[in-house]
Amino acid sequence: MTTTTDGGYLRQQGYRVRFERGERGAAALAERRSPAVAVLVVVDVLSFSTAVDVATAHGASVFPSHFRSSEESAQLAQMYGALLAVPRRKRSADSPYTLSPATLEALPNGARLVLPSPNGARCVRAAYERGISTVVVGCLRNATAVAAFAATHAGAGAIAVIAAGERWPDGTLRPALEDDLGAGAILAALDDDTEASPEARYVMRAYRTANETLADDIRASISGRELIDSGYADDVERAMEIDVSANVPVLSPDGFFTALESARTAEPIRRGVVPTGRTPS
Repeated sequence: MTTTTDGGYLRQQGYRVRFERGERGAAALAERRSPAVAVLVVVDVLSFSTAVDVATAHGASVFPSHFRSSEESAQLAQMYGALLAVPRRKRSADSPYTLSPATLEALPNGARLVLPSPNGARCVRAAYERGISTVVVGCLRNATAVAAFAATHAGAGAIAVIAAGERWPDGTLRPALEDDLGAGAILAALDDDTEASPEARYVMRAYRTANETLADDIRASISGRELIDSGYADDVERAMEIDVSANVPVLSPDGFFTALESARTAEPIRRGVVPTGRTPS
């Protein structure tokens, strides 16, 4: 079925809590019609969202670059006087920062970083260009903190959670299991909001149903296997830590994500590393 006219359907109008996938999904939910989305959460678990959480929690500011070419991202870094994160395979002594969260723990406090991402950054850009007042990054690590922030700051407006997904070789969206589960974790933490759309409730249930198999499912997913087989198993393990971070990266007017001041020194909500495939009780 092809929806030829919106009539509010594509924006999930009538629901306070909404869910979609990818850049087009973000653009659809970000349309400025009443009731407008007040808080939009971008979820890209492997690895944009996890990397932004780690970097901003260590005092850095992160500019998400949606450009495909490394040259364009390098120009952004030069323009903003920022460091540049390079592809994992191009890491060197001169370019030590990548999407691998472990590399970002060494960022100097107060550093500015341009972080290229073909998926998460594009969703951020779609929301930013449509004037969404509050854009945040969420993942499994900070799911409860992000949900609490969204519930507090949305007011009478709607909350939209976007699973960034991956790309097929032709550039079209490939839904990603780990992003659906990350989005589901955030939505589930909104305390079973009765105003959630069926799409939002669907991923809530997916997250809860995954339960003890969540970690194993992510490891065995397309994205998980790709990273593990490429030698980046640690990136997958870090991304599966549930609610170990109280950090909420918020997009500032200049286009950089920064941590809430209160979150930088906050204790984790609960520790939920899931290396054995079990979510925390």
